[in-house]
Amino acid sequence: MTKTKTAETTEFPTFDASQAADQVRAFAEKGVEQSKETFAKLKTGAEEAKKAFETSYETAKATSSDLSLKAIATLRANAEANFSHLEALVGAKSLSEVVELQTSFLRKRVETAVEQAKEFQAAAAKAAEEVSKPYKAAFEKAFKDVSKAA
Repeated sequence: MTKTKTAETTEFPTFDASQAADQVRAFAEKGVEQSKETFAKLKTGAEEAKKAFETSYETAKATSSDLSLKAIATLRANAEANFSHLEALVGAKSLSEVVELQTSFLRKRVETAVEQAKEFQAAAAKAAEEVSKPYKAAFEKAFKDVSKAA
């Protein structure tokens, strides 16, 4: 705005409409540009989140299948061990042999159960880590982007 003197001691500002329109246009263009940048960042973030979700879902599907197969194999091994023990008991000739077979069987079953539980726990922990890996990577990337912007 420029100032014009209309009286010797009083100054009145003059209003230049073209200058004001240029300032409003520049402000609006800046706002539109910032909106486009923000939208692009949101779109990229949404696409990355979608990709992480899809990857995690596929991994969860595969690892749950692996865990199911491991559980079925464990059940089969336990059933076979039980039937073998039953056959051995049927073939026992004395009560002392039955007690010895039973004691040995129970000791082996406890040892096997502990080992199977450890294996299953390790497989479940690995599955959980693999399923969470895409989310972890997406979070770390988002955190880096926010840190850079700040």
